[in-house]
Amino acid sequence: MSQIAANSPSPDATGLSDHDWNHRLERIASDARMHEDNIHLPKSAAAKVGRPMLILGLVGLVVAAVGAVSINVAHALAGIEIGLFTVLAISLGSLFWTMVFHALNAGWSITLRRQFENLASLIWIPSVCLILIAIIEVTSQGILLTWLDPAVREGNHLLEIKAPYLNGTALIVRVIVYAICWITLSRLLLGWSRKCDETGDRTLGRKARFWSSFGIPVFALSTTFCAFDFLMSLDYRFFSTMWGVYFFASCALGSASAVAIIAALTKSAGRLQGIVTEEHFHDLGKLVFAFVVFWAYVTFSQYFLIWYSNIPEETMWFTARRAIGYDWLFKVMLLGHFAAPFLILIWRPVKRSPKLLAIVGAYLILMIVLDMAWIILPMLTVNDASQGTATLPGHLIHACAILGVIFTYGWFVTAKITKSPLIPTKDPMLHEALAHKNYV
Repeated sequence: MSQIAANSPSPDATGLSDHDWNHRLERIASDARMHEDNIHLPKSAAAKVGRPMLILGLVGLVVAAVGAVSINVAHALAGIEIGLFTVLAISLGSLFWTMVFHALNAGWSITLRRQFENLASLIWIPSVCLILIAIIEVTSQGILLTWLDPAVREGNHLLEIKAPYLNGTALIVRVIVYAICWITLSRLLLGWSRKCDETGDRTLGRKARFWSSFGIPVFALSTTFCAFDFLMSLDYRFFSTMWGVYFFASCALGSASAVAIIAALTKSAGRLQGIVTEEHFHDLGKLVFAFVVFWAYVTFSQYFLIWYSNIPEETMWFTARRAIGYDWLFKVMLLGHFAAPFLILIWRPVKRSPKLLAIVGAYLILMIVLDMAWIILPMLTVNDASQGTATLPGHLIHACAILGVIFTYGWFVTAKITKSPLIPTKDPMLHEALAHKNYV
């Protein structure tokens, strides 16, 4: 402890002298709740949970690969992108929440923040996959991104106007820039947090706050343009200025839901007893509830403005989905993504129950999968009318690809959780989180 005090400048953002900071660390270290067995998961736990997930994930990806070769590569790629953008939303949202917690100096979130950091640090997986998909799309001259097809571009006045942005070289450059921004921010924030566990250096938190303040605008721009590049441009005729916020809503919602699941499973394994309490689940449930409403608000606003303005380039995005038989999915999203979780989460006991909140979180991640399917799958028919709507083999490929991506990502998550303490053990605000009470 004396070595920790020697390494800590006096005073800093905590307002504590070296002596007081040293005393706080000693008091926290002697807290029975900080016992090693309560704040660590054994690596065997990752193997127990992660190995079945890895097997299921690999089986799903293999089936999708076979389907791509023997049936239809577009269906396989569509399924992979649905799963990929689901896990990207979870990692991106976790990066967002980590930066927000740092920027706001949110004391209550400290005991949950490590899991957001872990999920954010895995953003390299979907980032690398997006780079590979961009290269595949460009070299194949468009599988889902038909605007890369020279036959589509020839004589197309709209694509001529959009050519400075919608071109293969610019796409690859942009996705590499996105990956660099996301990976750098996530690695820095997790690295400083874990280093603080070892040294107790309070200045690391100040670095995290400083970089989070710059990181949030970077996150906003990169997330928006990534959603433009891979989702909105599936139909190069369509445009919506709310598209980036629409995808961001899934990011914030998906990450909070994923952490609710992780925290509940960790508690059921006998860890974090007295550290992550009903009070923390209540606040986490508020975040989930808030972004259920926010997603509905953004989605309705986008739909209402398109309906009201009645511009063909915009309305065709919705009318095409209705014409080819995807209207049922729109109704499922309306009821399942908003009405049902809204009525469930509005009850205080649900937000305070780890098991119930985890169940709702898993359900909402399923809704995000359906949301990505609503965006991506209809474009297979819109861009190539000869395909018609997907048949049973096509839907099987979609399901296997989606589950393959999500379960493989889940394996990485379980492995990541066991590599460090489940909480930031020497964060300057940890005492606030341990004593957190929820009065609303």
